[in-house]
Amino acid sequence: MDSFDDTALALTKFGVGQPVSRMEDPTLLRGKGSYTDDQNLPGQAYAVMVRSKYAHGLLKGIDTAQAAKMPGVIAILTHADLDAAGFGPMQCPVNFPQRDGSPMKTPPRHSLAKDKVRYVGEAVACVVAETAVQAKDAAEAVELDIEELPAVSTPAQALAAGAPQIHDEAPGNLVLDFHYGDAAAVKKAFAEAAHVTRLEINSNRIVVNAMEPRSAIGSIENGRWVLRVGCQGVMGIRGSLAKDVLKTTPDKVRVLTGNVGGSFGMKSQVYPEYGPLLLAAKTLGRPVKWTDERSESFLSDHHGRDHQRVAELALDKNGKFLAVRLSGTGNAGAYIYPPMPATGNAVKNLIDVYATPAMEVNSLVAFTNTTPLAAYRGAGRPEANYFMERLIDTAAVEMGIDRIELRRRNHIAPEQMPYKAPSGMNYDSGEFSAILDKAVEVSDWNGFAKRKEESAKRGKLRGRGIGQYLEVTGPPSKEYGGIRFEDDGTITMLSGTLDYGQGHATPFAQVLGEQLGIPVSCFRLLQGDSDQLKVGGGTGGSKSALVGSQAFLEAGDKLIEQGKQIAAHVMEAAVVDIEFAKGRFSIAGTDRGVTILELADKLRGGLKLPPDVPQSLDVSHISDNPPFSFPNGCHVAEIEIDRDTGTIEVVRYFMVNDFGTVINPMLVAGQAHGGVVQGLGQILMEHAQYDEQGQPITGSFMDYAMPRASDAPGFSIENHSVPCKTNRLGVKGCGEAGCAGALPSVMNAIVDALRDLGVSHIDMPVTPEKVWRVLNGAH
Repeated sequence: MDSFDDTALALTKFGVGQPVSRMEDPTLLRGKGSYTDDQNLPGQAYAVMVRSKYAHGLLKGIDTAQAAKMPGVIAILTHADLDAAGFGPMQCPVNFPQRDGSPMKTPPRHSLAKDKVRYVGEAVACVVAETAVQAKDAAEAVELDIEELPAVSTPAQALAAGAPQIHDEAPGNLVLDFHYGDAAAVKKAFAEAAHVTRLEINSNRIVVNAMEPRSAIGSIENGRWVLRVGCQGVMGIRGSLAKDVLKTTPDKVRVLTGNVGGSFGMKSQVYPEYGPLLLAAKTLGRPVKWTDERSESFLSDHHGRDHQRVAELALDKNGKFLAVRLSGTGNAGAYIYPPMPATGNAVKNLIDVYATPAMEVNSLVAFTNTTPLAAYRGAGRPEANYFMERLIDTAAVEMGIDRIELRRRNHIAPEQMPYKAPSGMNYDSGEFSAILDKAVEVSDWNGFAKRKEESAKRGKLRGRGIGQYLEVTGPPSKEYGGIRFEDDGTITMLSGTLDYGQGHATPFAQVLGEQLGIPVSCFRLLQGDSDQLKVGGGTGGSKSALVGSQAFLEAGDKLIEQGKQIAAHVMEAAVVDIEFAKGRFSIAGTDRGVTILELADKLRGGLKLPPDVPQSLDVSHISDNPPFSFPNGCHVAEIEIDRDTGTIEVVRYFMVNDFGTVINPMLVAGQAHGGVVQGLGQILMEHAQYDEQGQPITGSFMDYAMPRASDAPGFSIENHSVPCKTNRLGVKGCGEAGCAGALPSVMNAIVDALRDLGVSHIDMPVTPEKVWRVLNGAH
């Protein structure tokens, strides 16, 4: 077999659709990864943040005299130092209009507190020393003079009359009075409805707890600001850091990111620590490093979820949906970041897979004296599906209609595609009833009665739940697709997305390898250096496979066109006679040809080309990316409840997902598994809580439970792929879909198990204590 045949065989084994192992795993499993805290620069100093112990108070003074005398201390920075250096506050990158059209309230967030502290953990000063231990000792010696003020931790408290004012710019602590939808049409539908289902539902606050705590190193290199940091996209961090904090142009800033140990949305923004690190580095003329401790990250990392809803569904006498309405509050925390869970993403996802003519979303987003809230795996999209699916199950019971049948009656049919939803989204594809039918079949839905009887014999309650979902991926944006042939024979793929655990290198290589006829093993991926990228939307919103592959395919097209011109010169033929297939350029009608890799070798060897011929195979391409895509699916869960302890165990779990074209089924399954387990965490145990003074009472793993492997069931996953029609590969995204399916399916199963006890709804987290109280009549 010749090399051309070897390449064809490799493409069959490692092309799109094949379960290729992740390229980076051998490195990471041997402990050879390079996370931010693994990196050390010559002469670096160490920083520790001094944080407020009060949830709300006037900052009257900062006494650093004693701390400055301690061994190893070389600098202590406060807001005054940042202000004197011309540093600006961090800004919310998105501004939603209020109900009346006025802009959302976006008071500035200073890197170090100015005049006032607004939550426990807010950074007030930055201590720099020769060692991390010395910096920590000195930070404990900094004395803060804070006049404590009353605090609020929930939107209800914050919006109440007479509540303490957190920001002068937001009277009554109201960030945003958000409204979407045709209120008149919704009101009319509810007035004419044969039945209305209403539920009060909360989405509990989550501490993200990425495996890798945040860390950063600030330095000045060749007169430029350089930040080494774990994040979700170097170009976004560079832009915000330059524009808002450093008050300079992006070309004066470089952001470098190595391996990232999880983020789930939390590491996507500029954080308060970055400005002080960079100023300290400039002031001292040496790099300065900071690494979070886990107890500190509970306070300083942005939290997720935390909104309170009244969900309502109007139906006609036959169970057809007429309108859905969502009202309630969202917790912004002490500072505002894009409040997508309570606003835009709630709108996009509430309709789910159902033909619902009218919708309305009303949200009051409030400042509170708590850690700021930001994106967390889905950022409101899983919750919107959860609200809708809980309404459907409840309506089915109230109206005496089978829950499967009620869903089928209201599905958007394939022949209705493209479908313009009242959310403003344009669904391009989907077979929602077929997916439901497949989920019912593979889960042996009709065999449940026997399994319930067996559970009862063991003293267990058993319930089953179904949850359909439809995700909306992140918004369209420009993305970078670069291809560079290196001197060592490897090929570097350059992308503005960023891998923080997803495994981007392998599927991107599968896509390019199949298009270009090059073995996957030849490719390397570069994402973490802002100097080597042109643009980049980062990774978030389940869109990397979509936008990254599209950019690379377009870059591959350019490479092939350049290659045809170079190959024509090498083989002394006309460009119009050059054909390309399976990695090889050939002269039409002959057996003469040359592969891409052979051309690359010739160019490395000094091949001279005429000036009118491309001088390289390298490509630098910016893609105008395709519109939203709509991953969807159906999850079925069965749970058992121990009558004596209230403990819940998820005993069976089935997924049928439509992720469009699946590039790598093994990685897709991993993403789905992870999303489901994070959903189980929110459902069964995770809950960040505060006391009346705004003090966190779940500040460590002693008080905050996380799901373990023993909490996860065995998973059955099947793909029912309906290719997306708005991008070349037909991919739809999968990163957050696990959460979207887990919340409704498991919660519906829990309520199903408790229904005979008179329970029609129960809020997350459904802890053993909460269930025990229900079982013993104490709820």
